[in-house]
Amino acid sequence: MNESSFTPSWRPPNHVAKWLPAVTAVGLLGIVVAVGVALSGGGDSSVEQMELADSAFAVDTDVNVPAVPNLVSDAIGAVETSLPVSKTVLQRNLSKGLAGDDVKQVQLRLTDLGFVPGPADGIYGDQTVKAVWAYEKLVMKRPSNGPTGRVTPEMWDTMQEPFVIQPRRPNATPNHTEVYLPEQVLAIFHDDKPTMITHMSSGSNEQWCEEVTISPGEYGNRQGTEPLVRGECGVSNTPGGVFTVYRKVKGIRESALGGMWNPVYFNYGIAIHGALNIPLRGASHGCIRIPLNISETMQELMSNGDQVFVWDGENEPEAVGSPPPTFNWPDPDYEPTSTTTSTTTTTTVASTITAKSVADTTIASIPPVTTVASTTTTTAVPDITATTPLAEGESRVGSMGGGQADAAVAG
Repeated sequence: MNESSFTPSWRPPNHVAKWLPAVTAVGLLGIVVAVGVALSGGGDSSVEQMELADSAFAVDTDVNVPAVPNLVSDAIGAVETSLPVSKTVLQRNLSKGLAGDDVKQVQLRLTDLGFVPGPADGIYGDQTVKAVWAYEKLVMKRPSNGPTGRVTPEMWDTMQEPFVIQPRRPNATPNHTEVYLPEQVLAIFHDDKPTMITHMSSGSNEQWCEEVTISPGEYGNRQGTEPLVRGECGVSNTPGGVFTVYRKVKGIRESALGGMWNPVYFNYGIAIHGALNIPLRGASHGCIRIPLNISETMQELMSNGDQVFVWDGENEPEAVGSPPPTFNWPDPDYEPTSTTTSTTTTTTVASTITAKSVADTTIASIPPVTTVASTTTTTAVPDITATTPLAEGESRVGSMGGGQADAAVAG
């Protein structure tokens, strides 16, 4: 699809919002709470998952879940104005690597709308590309795997129209987050105004089996003094629903199922966190990956108690309640391939990642991390023993895609 053929199909609407009938779902609650069975995808159906050790940690789908709204607003809202719209004309297509005042104008407009293109320095870098991806997917309705990362003169013309990005749930907690899985876009709202809209990558919906390391103090090894190494299987799903932020950890986090930066947990071990690899597809083990360099700001914009609405593309979040993820189960074919020592290492992002490894991260380019200094803020979380099943999570630390690695560690 070329740019000129797409542009006329979208203009900011002339009314404040489009309204669509809400999609209701009957009988889904009984389905989403059936977490004791592994999802299909090549796994052995005879393998039973372990049950939760503490019922207080289970998600109650009947509590604090609002009713499905009668009307669901569109993400684009027009701004009524009697003043003429002053526009500039773009003389070239803008793409990665270019620089100039025209790039700076695009960066300033994206920032004004709530996207995160980085500093308005006039340099079209990776962060600006990802901000344009998010704009294309959310505003221009391009497929989640099909944004170009370019700004054409036609696209720039429509970008200058008077419109705003508005929440689909304006009556949520004063600060809340909306996750749009079909678009692979995340938006944080403060008093219904967007403070961060970003490209993201969620669960791949694939089944996996691998060796995992559980550091002391992590979920599954909370009372341990030495790392645990064992084989586990899981399903990389990101459930839709209505959730609440309950825990934040500042800094790098390495645990049973991967590495994360500045994770914010909202559904067992599912977290929104910074990562190096944010492709144009679902690639995590269930978490919400966002660009690494904005994860610290993300933490500052989210607090314990904030609501998180996740759209799965089929049902409204309220229709499915607060379904937990699919929990891991022991790998029946696991054979130990590595050993651990009692030596612990404290590291930082700076010592773990070199400038070269940021561009192309591999397992070989990142040293193993067993214990990491971090600062944690959390709400009340029950005690979890090593026999409790792990919430399915992300890839190993080598991918640094991070994920649902830490389900319920209290400080």
